[in-house]
Amino acid sequence: MDIVVLAGGLCSERNVSIVSGKKVYDALLERGHRVVLLDVFMGYEEKPCNIESLFENNYSFVHEVSVGELVPDLKAVKAMRKNQTECLLGDNVADICRMADITFLALHGGMGENGQIQATLDVLGIKYTGAGYLGSAIAMNKGITKSVLMQKKISTPRGEIFRREHRENGSLDKWDFFPCVVKPCSGGSSVGVSIVEKKEDFHKAMDQAFLWEDEVLVEHYVKGREFSVGLIEGKALPVIEIVPESGFYDYVNKYQAGRTKDVCPAELNEETTLLLQSEAEKVFKALELKSYARIDFLLDEKGTPYCLEANTLPGMTPTSLLPQEAKVMGIDFPHLCEKIIEVSLKKY
Repeated sequence: MDIVVLAGGLCSERNVSIVSGKKVYDALLERGHRVVLLDVFMGYEEKPCNIESLFENNYSFVHEVSVGELVPDLKAVKAMRKNQTECLLGDNVADICRMADITFLALHGGMGENGQIQATLDVLGIKYTGAGYLGSAIAMNKGITKSVLMQKKISTPRGEIFRREHRENGSLDKWDFFPCVVKPCSGGSSVGVSIVEKKEDFHKAMDQAFLWEDEVLVEHYVKGREFSVGLIEGKALPVIEIVPESGFYDYVNKYQAGRTKDVCPAELNEETTLLLQSEAEKVFKALELKSYARIDFLLDEKGTPYCLEANTLPGMTPTSLLPQEAKVMGIDFPHLCEKIIEVSLKKY
């Protein structure tokens, strides 16, 4: 097959996406496909653009990549692009994707997961992996996700949405439940997330979150063990437990090797395992997801699972959870990439 892998973009998860994209690119090459790895924001700016030669030469915009401890400087990234327009889709991206059999979305966060790129590709008649625009938009917004889950009677931490103007009119002072979790409403990779133990630290945490977005979700803190459940075609994979060596599962602990211990299959009794898998499948269906996803949970001391969020384009980095779960099922990484393509094509 001719496959375009889209990565990068202009969001806080840019570096994570590039690592995912390169790993997928290498895996699909290993499986004998013709593959082009593109930065969705930078595009392909060389002229002339001979699309056929890109597939013949298995073009990749990067070679060696890694995820650092710091979130990328997006102003610096934007300044690197030759085409200084406000368009978030780089030069020739649409034309190159149109020539492929399918586009593998290795994007995380921003327009990659909020439904924008999915809607754009739908309009252009381009086939792609993962959820459609509706499921992506619902799952990306943690406030909307929470509303849907509550309507479907799926346990999720109680929370409230605050907007930037609430800092000025005193509405932030109404929140009086601690400890709590402060997180940007549509962010990923735990960027801008804080656990607030006492009221005097609340405003600082909110200011940090508002650096990333205009809407912030504040949730009741749930003490418990953290788990994740990947799904392919809505069917749950083995449960994985996430145990950071310190703190919580933040940006550094997620992507720096050795900072987190992942246990898969998780050390749970059969009843709890089946409960988490069942809840994950309910979330997948409730949020209108397609093809594959990953659902994150906290399991409190009473054994109640609380859904934290849904990831419509799970990470595919060396430390990512979904590939670890698939491996337990006997599916190695190259075959997992092909499986994602296979189930995604069923949408069409």
